[in-house]
Order: sequence, then structure tokens, then C-alpha cells
Amino acid sequence: MVVGVCRIVFSLPGNDSLKGKRSIVRRLVERSRSRFNVAIAEVADLDAHRRATLGFAVVSNDARHANSMLDHITDFMVGMTEAVAVDRTLEILHVEGEPAPLSMRELPPVDDEER
Repeated sequence: MVVGVCRIVFSLPGNDSLKGKRSIVRRLVERSRSRFNVAIAEVADLDAHRRATLGFAVVSNDARHANSMLDHITDFMVGMTEAVAVDRTLEILHVEGEPAPLSMRELPPVDDEER
């Protein structure tokens, strides 16, 4: 399993309020989620009026595919807003190993009449 993680920092020139920032961030998050089905959130600079930091992650079975997805999402976000991308960090994680057993609580037996 491959997990791609990206952090992108936007400058919000001319923005003078947290309300204006929330509007821009909300638009970025909602449109990115709906178009790419990506896990995304504002992860830093929560109280800064002119700066927004968003983090998002994708899961794939191939590192090239995960990297391509992160690039497409970044390009989409940069192109859809008046915010200016000033920094981007990217990490590809390869998750290996044996699956750990799940500790499940004891479930009551199912009665055949209930089926």
C-alpha cells in the first residue's frame, strides 16, 4: 500500500478577515473533495488572515499513481482560486508488513429465526 501526503501553503493577498479566509478555504476543500474524493483539511495557520495551509492524502497501490494524483490535486487547487501557492511538501509512504489481527468484542450468536 502506498500513501501520498501533501501539504500546500497558500498566500491570501488582500484578505483582511478570518471570514474571508474561511470562504476561500471552504471552497478549496469542498471542490477538491468532490472532484478527487480526497481526504483534505486545513492543518496550520488557523488564525492567520493571509495564509492557509492545507493537507491532503491519497492511497494507491503504486507510488507513481499516488504522486500523479497529488500533482493533479495541487494543480486543480492552484488553478481554481485567487490564493497563491507559496510552498508545497510531498511525501510518499510505502506501508508494508503483515496485517495485525483485529481485536473484536464477542458478538452474540445470530438466531436463525432473525435472518
